[in-house]
Amino acid sequence: MNYREFKGEKIAEIGLGTWQLGSADWGVVDDDKALEILHTYANAGGNFIDTADVYGMGASERVIGKFLKETDKKIYVATKLGRRGDAPNGWPQNFSYDAMRRHVEDSLTHLGTDQLFLEQLHCIPTDELKKGEVFNHLRRLQEEGLIKHFGVSVETAEEALICLEHADVASLQIIFNLFRQHLADSFFDKAQQQGTALIARVPLASGLLSGKFTTETVFAEKDHRNYNANGEAFNVGETFSGLAFDKGVALAEKIKAILPGGDLAQQSIKWILQHPSITTVIPGASKPSQVVSNMAAATLPDFDNVVMNDLANLYNNEIKPEIRGVY
Repeated sequence: MNYREFKGEKIAEIGLGTWQLGSADWGVVDDDKALEILHTYANAGGNFIDTADVYGMGASERVIGKFLKETDKKIYVATKLGRRGDAPNGWPQNFSYDAMRRHVEDSLTHLGTDQLFLEQLHCIPTDELKKGEVFNHLRRLQEEGLIKHFGVSVETAEEALICLEHADVASLQIIFNLFRQHLADSFFDKAQQQGTALIARVPLASGLLSGKFTTETVFAEKDHRNYNANGEAFNVGETFSGLAFDKGVALAEKIKAILPGGDLAQQSIKWILQHPSITTVIPGASKPSQVVSNMAAATLPDFDNVVMNDLANLYNNEIKPEIRGVY
């Protein structure tokens, strides 16, 4: 495993996303399997785990908390707040200091720790970012020692640039993959200049870039790839990176034809890592074998300029025009 700098710490360039460990939007992953996934990741040299308080309404955080008690390895956990709908300060009114502190305290309890390594705003409304009060709340929580660093998970380049106006934002979590390439031209240089870490989420476009789906693939009723396929429940970009499913299947085949052959998922992750501004990429895994496969991407050789240029041309000419939603 290779490691990249995050505010003086060395974190694995391939992290682990744990939305699926909430057993709410990807199908069920029981605790035993979740713990096996987490240990597999750590034993392979991984040390950066991303979660959120709404992943199974605490389920993902709690199983990570169990894992942290079982391992003797140094693990950096990033979580998020801002999407909970609990009364009296539910979405989208949960951005007062008191509400944010309560949510931080809940995450601390779930994870069994006294301080969060990284707390991130979880795709909150653009207007809240513009007002800026949430950043002051995070600074206060940092001064109180409840969080070490704070960052923001964003949906759009506009939101990323708003956050970069605050030099103490430690990280931006972004949708960045072969189906969402243009962000590199929007703010990567500025982030790198400011020392803001970039965390790439949805690296496999909800599995489209695994190369294992066909137009006949059917997802379970409670899988977000079913109920949010067209943005019915939340931002369409979080599912298939905003592409219509059938179109995404076809475009994945075109990407595969450009790449030098081998595992499409691994090569898709490698493409992200080839951008030096990226600090870590956080693919999810619903079984240990997927963890092992994803982490093998770090060992692949770099793609040459011809491949990179062909992928960029395919994106600009055929993929980007098909993206739906704001980005």
